[in-house]
Amino acid sequence: QVQLVESGGGLVQPGGSLSLSCKASGRIYSTNSMGWYRQAPGQQRELVAVIPSGGSINYADSVKGRFTISRDNAKNTVFLQMSSLKPEDTAVYYCNAEIREVRIGIFRKYWGQGTQVTVSS
Repeated sequence: QVQLVESGGGLVQPGGSLSLSCKASGRIYSTNSMGWYRQAPGQQRELVAVIPSGGSINYADSVKGRFTISRDNAKNTVFLQMSSLKPEDTAVYYCNAEIREVRIGIFRKYWGQGTQVTVSS
């Protein structure tokens, strides 16, 4: 069974910075794309950033120039560096990864449990 565990959320003042990380563990054979989504109260979950195993990184327009996604393939970990944070960035942030388990012939999408990010003075 594959698990994604996020860490790094918290409370930060507007204009501040925060880093999130998400580590995948389990019987992992291969990892395709990894990414971050967020969901604010009363709103749908939305894409923040996604980083494929190869190819271009994709950011939501609302975070371009402020957030940076990266990954460590050897550790099956994805990171999200957030800067110039705004109150509208407040949400629960979820990690997502497309993973192929050992002895499983297809990729499946997995989600982390979510970590709260609150931007407030």
